[in-house]
Amino acid sequence: MGKRKAPRRLADNEALAVARRLRTSPRKLNLVAAMIRGMEVGKALVALEFTRKKAARFVKKALESAIANAENNHGLDVDRLVVAEASVGKDLVLKRYRPRARGRVGRILKYYSQLRIVVRERQEEAA
Repeated sequence: MGKRKAPRRLADNEALAVARRLRTSPRKLNLVAAMIRGMEVGKALVALEFTRKKAARFVKKALESAIANAENNHGLDVDRLVVAEASVGKDLVLKRYRPRARGRVGRILKYYSQLRIVVRERQEEAA
């Protein structure tokens, strides 16, 4: 007995990677994720390699994971992969406090993010 297997949410020519609990704010992470949306994966990896932002390391690692999932789990051709989606969401928020003048307190919010990358194998166009 047990539960039935859930149907696959993605198409047969797509693969997914999700990175959670990334220690950067969603706003900063989305700047880097928006840069690679729609790019071929080879060009996206090169662009992330030379981007001087901390969030680029997180995005690059998740993209490499999505490429590996596409190749090993779904049998897709790595040379024809394109970044179909790169979406950023909120994760937990740590609340910290710092003492301020006159007995008051200053609130510090430490944001965490999650990143979802979907790569798609593009079809060859008929000439």
